[in-house]
Amino acid sequence: MKFKHVILLTLAILFLDQALKVYIKTHYHMGQENVLIPAIPWLRFHFLENEGMAYGWKLAGSWGKIALTVFRLIAVGFGTYYIFSVIQKRYHIGYIICCTFIYAGAIGNLIDSLFYGMIFEFSDPYSENLARGFWQDGFMGGYEGFLHGRVVDMLYIPIIENGSFPTWFPIWGGESFVFFRPVFNIADAAISGGVFAILIFQNRFFPALPAAETKTDTEQAAAE
Repeated sequence: MKFKHVILLTLAILFLDQALKVYIKTHYHMGQENVLIPAIPWLRFHFLENEGMAYGWKLAGSWGKIALTVFRLIAVGFGTYYIFSVIQKRYHIGYIICCTFIYAGAIGNLIDSLFYGMIFEFSDPYSENLARGFWQDGFMGGYEGFLHGRVVDMLYIPIIENGSFPTWFPIWGGESFVFFRPVFNIADAAISGGVFAILIFQNRFFPALPAAETKTDTEQAAAE
């Protein structure tokens, strides 16, 4: 696999991720939820904006948001170097693809953090949004400045929405639960999918060397 193939796959994931985010941001109001396919009621769009990391974790204050965005930027820079390195070392193509999914997902959410605060207006919960800030007011427009954008989330799949734990279950016995509760986006899915695939197929990506090939130089010398 060549680096140009990584670039093409990354661009494809970014296009899908950003196209859906822009559509949701410009056509949905905050908290709006729609079932996508009537026959599959648990497959939905639910518009949320995430100021921090996965599951809503965040660092407090403006400087916390800047620190998180800079961290994402550094991670993407390291990811570029790492993918180029594993291609040169001819790692398993499946591993490279998984790394590319993680890499593209990180870039997708980084774009939101860097620019969405300048491009879009605040998500009014009572009306649809318009892409206005950057286009109408220049760099001074939008709901926040550079590095302060919020990540757009919309994918919601509550397969079990009205479940409840059995009364004998520790701690949460008798309480209701939703599975799967998090609201995420295509970039998040790419990151999670890449990580899980590496964990599942790690034996295929990194096959164990035969015992004879793993001997140390000292062991080989002693054997001779």
